[in-house]
Amino acid sequence: MSTTTSAATSIDTGALVDRQLPDLRDAVAAARSRTYLSRYSERITDPAYGDDPIAAGAAAFEALQERGLDLDQPTTGETVPGERSPYGPQLSISYPAVDPAALVAAARDAMPAWRDAGPDVRAALCVEILDRLGARAHELGQAVHHTTGQPLVMAFQAGAPHALDRGLEAVAYAWDAQIRHAASVTWEKPGKRPTIMEKRFHVVPRGVEVTIGCRTFPTWNGLPGLMASLATGNAVIAKPHPSSVLPLGIVVEVAQQVLTAAGFSAHLATLAADTPDRPLAIELATHADVKLVDFTGSTTFGDWLEANATQARVFTEKAGLNTIVIDGTEQAAAMFANLAFSLSLYSGQMCTTPQAVFVPRGGIDTDEGHLSFEQVGERLASALEDLLEPAKKGVEILGSIGDPAVVERIEEAAGLGTVVAESRALEHPAWPDAVVRTPLVVAVDAADADAWDTERFGPIGFLVATDGTDHALELVRDTVGRRGAITFGVYAGSDEVRAAATEVALDAGVSASFDLHGTVFVNQTTAFSDFHATGANPAANASLVDDAFVAPRFAIVETRWHPEG
Repeated sequence: MSTTTSAATSIDTGALVDRQLPDLRDAVAAARSRTYLSRYSERITDPAYGDDPIAAGAAAFEALQERGLDLDQPTTGETVPGERSPYGPQLSISYPAVDPAALVAAARDAMPAWRDAGPDVRAALCVEILDRLGARAHELGQAVHHTTGQPLVMAFQAGAPHALDRGLEAVAYAWDAQIRHAASVTWEKPGKRPTIMEKRFHVVPRGVEVTIGCRTFPTWNGLPGLMASLATGNAVIAKPHPSSVLPLGIVVEVAQQVLTAAGFSAHLATLAADTPDRPLAIELATHADVKLVDFTGSTTFGDWLEANATQARVFTEKAGLNTIVIDGTEQAAAMFANLAFSLSLYSGQMCTTPQAVFVPRGGIDTDEGHLSFEQVGERLASALEDLLEPAKKGVEILGSIGDPAVVERIEEAAGLGTVVAESRALEHPAWPDAVVRTPLVVAVDAADADAWDTERFGPIGFLVATDGTDHALELVRDTVGRRGAITFGVYAGSDEVRAAATEVALDAGVSASFDLHGTVFVNQTTAFSDFHATGANPAANASLVDDAFVAPRFAIVETRWHPEG
């Protein structure tokens, strides 16, 4: 049984390619130069989104729940119920249940025509998908908000424009990699009797790709792999987290609309919604025809995929232990404010949130004089209180916690040392059922590794007393090597400390941020300029986005022959 899409206006692919290629060249140039580029406005009230875009987005989200997703794909005839929002309401939408084998077979059968379309057509249609998602950015942001618990502004920005920019970056890298060489050549070897051959170099996709989405950032983490795979000729299956299905469902709906309007099979992009008691990830990821797997989530399952999905190239982003080293600062107030925001944003439910903050037990030198270790804790606690009060302001930074295990971890962590900042429950003025907690900060000694030396996902931070900055840097080197990390922040009191920390970052394979005092936070990375993760430590085996992320998704197959005559 299949659900079917409504008729769509046809797309002239030749005209689309002519229109999109200049923008793709600009995207490639930005990725190479690492300069600023953003195609989709992050300003939530930008008039480009309409006169009252927030209200319109909320209305579109409500209408979507009522009408459901319009998908064309094999189904079992049954449905998967919608998610419960971390803010309380049960979403009224449902999703088509699928048989993994049938979904993979349909995806595989759709690929030959897509392969033959060539890199230019594929890239142009991928950009068209992203642009149409951009037109639904507020609706997409609402879907992210109500499935992940992210605050609304963050859900809009990270879930729509920032995610779409990352998707465009992946398309640009994929397109550039495929057209880097000649598609054909008349080859001649000089000599008394020259040898002449015609040669063609065909870009061939690896096979079906499965994106196993995460609960917290379904589009930001999901779009790069999906778009890189689609742009390189592969069919894609989105397997969202059961708690965050709708955002990737919208992506698949729009992708199918674009693909079918251009004359291709809707089965090039399909949705595999599942439930915790009937998971599909293992069956999909280990299917013989699945050749690419993109995963964001726990280290346990990421390691399992790498070990068991051996027929596929597996790209993983897993857990890590992000650290901050404070040696000293000439802007103490701004440093504490920046740290407070980094610990608080989305209740610490980010793979980039710092957890262990290393401070010399003898204290630090600042523009406000020497601060003892205890005073550093007091100032950080005060900065958190200033940031998150009143409650209305706090909830718009913290969002809502949808996973009960996060709250359990907060309670457990409070008993691991001296509480510097207590985790408080805040009431959400609009959503009384929302679970909102301020960050917990616990002071421990570096010797108490059982407390701080493991990721405790959520609004949990440790102020770790060290013998000094050299000791802290060695702890970072060791921890990143064993646990992995996505981010590493340093407040350096001297050029020597900055140089030493840079060496640690390079040796451990983790990106470093120095002396962040303003509106840039260690949690954040920007498409086309910042590489998200490095692929060089255990937290992730790939980077978003670089050549190594796109190149394994296709092969070059050559055909050659002697010309007649």
